[in-house]
Amino acid sequence: MIINASNLVKRYKDPDDKSKSFNAVDGISLSIGAGEIYGILGPNGAGKTTTLEMLEGLKDIDEGSAFINTIDVKQDPYKVKEIIGVQLQANEFFDNMNLVELLRLFTALYNKTNDPVNLLKKVNLVEKAKANTNELSGGQKQRFSIACALVNDPLILFLDEPTTGLDPQAKRSLWDLILDLNKSGMTIVLTTHNMEEAEHLCHRIAIMDYGKLIAEDSPNNLILKHAPNKVREPVQGNMEDVFIALTGHGLRD
Repeated sequence: MIINASNLVKRYKDPDDKSKSFNAVDGISLSIGAGEIYGILGPNGAGKTTTLEMLEGLKDIDEGSAFINTIDVKQDPYKVKEIIGVQLQANEFFDNMNLVELLRLFTALYNKTNDPVNLLKKVNLVEKAKANTNELSGGQKQRFSIACALVNDPLILFLDEPTTGLDPQAKRSLWDLILDLNKSGMTIVLTTHNMEEAEHLCHRIAIMDYGKLIAEDSPNNLILKHAPNKVREPVQGNMEDVFIALTGHGLRD
């Protein structure tokens, strides 16, 4: 397994009572194989993003352990960052630099020599090479943020809700990019609220609720186990029906 996490806990002060605390992530254990597309689903506040940020070394692990390609995240988070790429929910770029200049900057930070044009080819943005990010559409910005996450030739790519807010065409284009990267051998870990996305892309899915892992399996096995009959119609369900059956509610606002 390229990712092994055991009993991860992230604790925060209760905003309503500072003398108390709560576990945003409450004992999560994950094992993810090299070459997998692994999805983490859950309502808002379930702990998905926090789990990713602990695996990425961006948030301290309060309890438990995580190893990325045998590297201990708690002991050597900077070494982990050398082999992962991270695309965040929101990105801010320098508006006075074009895409090629930005990629050269990010590549230099890793002491790499990746050709910015080749990176733009991977995400189908060569025609925008001289554009600034404020000239890009929402889908183009998402693809460019993935190009930025690829500057260090990562073994593992982390994507946090990569298609949120995109129109159907841009969403499908990003799905194709994710599948192409995976076909090249890259392990991909993503969070999403899009059940169709999870079902289409992921080899395995973990479903979280209130900081806990409540189910994990392939999309097909989850459907057969938790939603053999669609909630609204008398036919086999899908991942959205699995999600509702397991969490007892739709997506929280």
